[in-house]
Parts: sequence; structure tokens; C-alpha cells
Amino acid sequence: MRNKNWVIESVWGLAFFSCIASAAGAEVATPPYAAMAPLAQYRIASASEEIALARSAAPPSISGKADILILGDSGYETAVKGENGFACIVERSWAVDFDNAEFWNPRIRGPICYNAAAVRSVVPAYLERTRWVLAGMSKPDMIDHTKAELAAGAFPRPEAGAMCYMLSRQGYLSGADSHWHPHLMFFAADTEAAWGANLEGSPVIAAPGNPGAYTIFMVPVARWSDGTPAKMMKMN
Repeated sequence: MRNKNWVIESVWGLAFFSCIASAAGAEVATPPYAAMAPLAQYRIASASEEIALARSAAPPSISGKADILILGDSGYETAVKGENGFACIVERSWAVDFDNAEFWNPRIRGPICYNAAAVRSVVPAYLERTRWVLAGMSKPDMIDHTKAELAAGAFPRPEAGAMCYMLSRQGYLSGADSHWHPHLMFFAADTEAAWGANLEGSPVIAAPGNPGAYTIFMVPVARWSDGTPAKMMKMN
């Protein structure tokens, strides 16, 4: 279970950097990503590079026919119109929990390819948060807006079958483990017991969704999207 707990914490932002005090206890280290970096640091050099990175989230048989969204001046824009209902995107650091110490880490690049059900019911919350970030909204204001929308039931529950691919070996998911493992994610308003998640020997890992309106079930797989084998994690 120790390894599973580390995975949940490192990938989904449930861990925090410890406060490092001086011998006298008077000083605390400044978090490395205490504020948003210049917007240019979150951008990818060219649209073609971002499209290629987004496509690396899933096998070409899927990503080759998917919509591709890239980061624009005020939010994500459709750079390529697909035909299979999937949408591939490179998520940035603000996709994680508000309390995550890497919320403003400009190095984060998370290639993800969502199926149609997830595009309709999971992706909109991230796209909205991105618009807030690019409009210059402060983190406290984003937290207040999120709480208000959750209280009002404005965040839709994941549709049945909502899932995504995260098979890119080119992504950078966190400073703790930049690539982690290729995996599938399933979004559900469900419980861990229904999936047998986080139990000894189970390949299924569960973590809270962001902003907390659902559960994410993660299943590591054996190969990256380019077909090369991945070192499989020990599940207990």
C-alpha cells in the first residue's frame, strides 16, 4: 500500500512540501512555485510541437483521428478537428489540486486524450480553470469560484464510460516522478469498494477527482503510446 499511496500523492497533488524551519524556528523556506511564472514559460514553442505532444497521449489509431486542443491567449483552442470523438490536450500545472505545491510549476506537461464522454463531462472544468488563469484570476478567487460552482451543482457528474489515455513518455507530470507510468484513467461518481481499488495486489488505483466531484480510477499498462515497453510498477 505504501507505493500506491505515494502514487496517489505524487500524481494527483495530495502531498505537500514540508515546511523547513531554521534551528531557531523563525524562518520557513519559500515554496519553489509560490506564484504564477510569466505566461511564456507555460507555452510550448510552436503549435506543431504542442499538437505532437498532445497526440503522444494515446496510440496513433486513436490520437490520429482526435480533436487536438492547444493553449491560446485566453484558453484552449481547437487546432485540429478530428472525427472519432476523442480530444487530446496537454494539460498544464493548474490541472492539479489547489493545495498542490506544483500548482504553478511551469515545467508540467500532461498529455491526455479523453474520450467523448469525458470531453463532455470532465474536460469543461479544466478548460474553465484555464480561462481563469489566463485572465489573471488569483488562486483564492479561483478557489472561491470553484466552491460556489460545486455548491450550486454546476460541475457535471462524469458520464458513464468517461475515460482517458495517458500513455505519453514525453510528458512531465511532477518533480517527484516526471513520467510515472503509462496508464488509463476512468472517471466515476463511485466508491473504491466497487472497483477493488487500492487493495493489495489490485492494479487499480483510486484518487479524488479535481475539483472533487468524482473519483478517478487509474490502471497502469505495459506500453507507452509509441509501443515501447514500460517498467511496470509493483502494486503492493
